[in-house]
Amino acid sequence: MPRPTSNRPIIEKSRWVLSWTDLTHPIYENRQQAGRVLSEKLDQIGFQSDLLILAIPNGGLPVAAQIAELIGALLDAIIVRKLQVPGNPEAGFGSLTSFGSVILNEALVRRLRLSDKQVRNAVKRTENQVRRRQAAYGGLIGIHEPEGKDVILVDDGLASGYTMLAAVESVRQQGPDTITVAVPTSSAGAAERVRNTVERLVCPRIESGFVFAVANAYQNWYDVSDAEAKEVLQRFR
Repeated sequence: MPRPTSNRPIIEKSRWVLSWTDLTHPIYENRQQAGRVLSEKLDQIGFQSDLLILAIPNGGLPVAAQIAELIGALLDAIIVRKLQVPGNPEAGFGSLTSFGSVILNEALVRRLRLSDKQVRNAVKRTENQVRRRQAAYGGLIGIHEPEGKDVILVDDGLASGYTMLAAVESVRQQGPDTITVAVPTSSAGAAERVRNTVERLVCPRIESGFVFAVANAYQNWYDVSDAEAKEVLQRFR
């Protein structure tokens, strides 16, 4: 499907995609302003069920908080961690989320000839990582269940899109009514990967080209600390 070339929504096979490609705008002042822009777009959607916004921390939380405040939604977070390939921690053969979902790239597992023991060990290590991340947020995540809700997954941008794909698959297993992905910026490749897995993708800035960085869409970019992430979550508890 061709990339959108105007500001009008595109509807195809029940997939609702809102995006445009004028890369002179928007350049967001910060994550909070990006959240305000997204909230305006999300207001165009006629959601039928209770709304739950799930942020991918830490960077997605300030964006998601603005949306939740402006459209009156619940806010929570989902942690996603890759299952590291033995001997090559930069590579992953799957993901594990704070919902307890284990998502394997079965083809890669076979190609790498990973044993059941290697897979189990990687899952156990990653479970420990996720538990540590949950502890860092002081028990402030995992409060709201996606079942029966219209879920909006939010991050501050999509580079490869694979973290978001894992989040989508994990949330889908929880029985939501619909899943919408809302991000301020995305590479064209990531948008293509994600939009066919959800009911809606909302992204005001999709970039094509060989070089992409989420930070390029923001005037003021910084790494969100655990303390700031925790403060955001506390406001909604």
